[in-house]
Amino acid sequence: MTYPARLRIFACMMYEGVLLFGLVFFASYIFDTLTQSRHGLMYHAPRQALLFLVIGLYFITSWKRKGQTLPMKTWNILLCDKSGNKPGTGQLILRYLLCWPIPLLGAAGIYFLSQSLGWASITMFIIVTPFLNFVYSWLDRDGLMMHDRLAGTRLINITGKRI
Repeated sequence: MTYPARLRIFACMMYEGVLLFGLVFFASYIFDTLTQSRHGLMYHAPRQALLFLVIGLYFITSWKRKGQTLPMKTWNILLCDKSGNKPGTGQLILRYLLCWPIPLLGAAGIYFLSQSLGWASITMFIIVTPFLNFVYSWLDRDGLMMHDRLAGTRLINITGKRI
């Protein structure tokens, strides 16, 4: 079992971001239509909760069905458990939940830095916070991200074998 290089995972995440843009746009459009909200700050908390659930449903469903999202399929990356088998639903939910704390802490840090310095333009760096998940992978003996280590999952290269 070989693990994909960080550069391939990074490229996959960039592609994932493009698809998520469309998913978030569509879900927000439906939300705005149903609630008659006029801008993104109306019903902010329910909107964020809905988007969290929609994105989670997208990932967990994709991982459950074939072990991959479309970008993962494009980059020949498969999600499996420690043994190389299909992860259980609990593991997939745990993986999704555990991938959020580090980027959210990074976003909070950038926000507080922006507020303390009075430079609103610094908040644009929030866009890089999902990639903070890579930091732990440089410390991990197998190069795994923290959410994979804790959830007992792995990203592996596909060598023709499907699970």
